[in-house]
Amino acid sequence: MKNNILGLICFVALIPVFKTLGQGSVESSVSVQDSTEIFMEISSMVSTTGKVPFWLQANQFGIAPTHAPSFGIHGLAKQYWPVPFSENKNWRWGATAEIVANVNAKSGFLFPQLHGSLRYKNWELFIGRKKQWIGLADSTLGSGSYSWSTNALPIPKIQIGTTRFVDVPGTKGWISFLGFYSEGVFESNRPITSNLKLHQKMLYLRIGKASSRLKLYSGFNHQVQWGGTSPYQTLNGKMPGGIKNYFRVITGKPGDASEVVNEFDNGNRVGNHLGTIDLAMEIETYNHSFFLYRQNIYEDGTLYALTNIADGLNGLRIKRKNTYGATIEITEAVFEFLFTKSQGGGEFDFGDHAIKRGDFGRDNYFNNAQIRDGWSYDNRTIGTPFITPTSTTEAKWPRYGDSFTSNNRVSVLHMGLKGLFLGSINWYTKLSYSTNIGTYDLPFAKTVKQFSGILALQYYTRFLGGVLCRGSVGVDLGELYRPVTGVNLGVRKVFSGI
Repeated sequence: MKNNILGLICFVALIPVFKTLGQGSVESSVSVQDSTEIFMEISSMVSTTGKVPFWLQANQFGIAPTHAPSFGIHGLAKQYWPVPFSENKNWRWGATAEIVANVNAKSGFLFPQLHGSLRYKNWELFIGRKKQWIGLADSTLGSGSYSWSTNALPIPKIQIGTTRFVDVPGTKGWISFLGFYSEGVFESNRPITSNLKLHQKMLYLRIGKASSRLKLYSGFNHQVQWGGTSPYQTLNGKMPGGIKNYFRVITGKPGDASEVVNEFDNGNRVGNHLGTIDLAMEIETYNHSFFLYRQNIYEDGTLYALTNIADGLNGLRIKRKNTYGATIEITEAVFEFLFTKSQGGGEFDFGDHAIKRGDFGRDNYFNNAQIRDGWSYDNRTIGTPFITPTSTTEAKWPRYGDSFTSNNRVSVLHMGLKGLFLGSINWYTKLSYSTNIGTYDLPFAKTVKQFSGILALQYYTRFLGGVLCRGSVGVDLGELYRPVTGVNLGVRKVFSGI
């Protein structure tokens, strides 16, 4: 406990240091001013049952407590500076430190961001934890991207890639790309596996200039859990490693029986692969912006064979570009439908390892026979939060062995809205209705229905030179989670003039 308190004191002490480093010549300040961010926040949470409602803790990078009452302190300091001894202002280096202290039944400290970066124009190399949004989907009002939402703590990794869409040379801005390549490591205290590694890459293309009325997007993201140890489906507890198997991981090439002597990995892909292939279209009008997107799920060859084509995330985001001073205004709306019940059918047929229509099936999303603690980090789903860890649902629903989730066959209707009240109070709401039927191997006895919602308000006051006051109410109604109502209140001080 003493070390935790010292850590918080050190972080608070960093604030004036970051502030000082941000001050320099006028030329330097102009080049990095838009990259400075420092805030401190104090919040408290109460609920009717001691559990925190779904939308008061989901998709918040794993920092929101799951038990109430609780009290929290949240701070962040981020700054970028020109590279020393370099006259080229395109080179910058930066650092980010973010800390969260939650005091409740499970008190502790979290570091959702702690990384160093080196940037050149729109390219970045970073090492550490960093918050990221991955996939063609709305990142604020939506339910979260299927394979990589904002539900879990960021995974420590080293990554090189672009920070925004970059023009392809020779296309005059009509074709641009966004992508990265990274390697990471999972937490050391996983329930079943250890020394587990992450391989991740992403590439998206955009057709149309940034100013075009019509823009088309397509691309993919690819994640692999691999290496390390597991007591299941391994030889002497070890999963395939080494440079040859790393090549199989990044390419998705099946293992070689002459080199991979574990029966589970022979002919199978090395590691647990998953991701989405995404399509999107953006239309700009004078008054509105429309963003239509689709994420197609893959975990084995069923998407290639189109047997799980029904599964995926579908969404529409509508933004208003003008406000008219009404008492209540809606400035943005998101409508989504998530479906994961197909999974290529209930029969798994690997056949002769040739991918053809009818092969594979029973994809068992976010579970893996070898990596039984599944697609998770710190016991939170890395992907869509609607595929729930077994430990978070009501005990009366069956537990699927020691697998990560007992409920990966779901459908979700989701709506998110945000706007203004009385011209100065910002508000947003998320409303989600899901039906849940368990897994193919262990289906629920009946369809389990669940509603989760949140209403949040925030208001900027001039008190103490400017403080942001925030409040939200969340509710869960249904059978998947115990019915609960929760309230979260907080104040945030943003340090400006840096």
